[in-house]
Amino acid sequence: MAGHEIPEPADRKQVADPMSGPQAAEEARRPCDPAFRHGVVVGFDGSTSSERALAYAIGMSRRTGSGLIIVHVANRLPTTVWAGCEPPVFVDVPDHRTEVLGLELACADYLAEVPWVLVERGGDICHELEEVGREYSADAIVVGSTHGIVGRIFGSVAGRLARRAQRPVVVIP
Repeated sequence: MAGHEIPEPADRKQVADPMSGPQAAEEARRPCDPAFRHGVVVGFDGSTSSERALAYAIGMSRRTGSGLIIVHVANRLPTTVWAGCEPPVFVDVPDHRTEVLGLELACADYLAEVPWVLVERGGDICHELEEVGREYSADAIVVGSTHGIVGRIFGSVAGRLARRAQRPVVVIP
């Protein structure tokens, strides 16, 4: 049917925003504070292993005189089942844990000696930690080790991050 166009229905809803590609996501993110450039990124979710990682990262940040970027990755759940046609769509699940963690960290005496910022992200933990590390040109990423059967079956965050990161990864047992 050369030269013949089929008009789009007037009531058709747009599924994806054409400007929601990687470039639009980059533009939507605010530039990071230069005071935290070349800082230490630490993954933190309030667990015992992440608390140990935070303690080590605070010491590392203090020794190097750099800022501390604390990253909490919120949960995301698939809203559709992948049927082979298009990838699953992910939505942010309301996660008030970041607010609670932020209040706990703001009241913590042990963070008074270093400049720090709490960054919330959603998605894959390894990808988001590496992305924050790239944005801040971090000197290192500190994470706690995973203990238990889930880490053995699916692979630990620390192991996956150590294999794919473009900067040093410190894993705290």
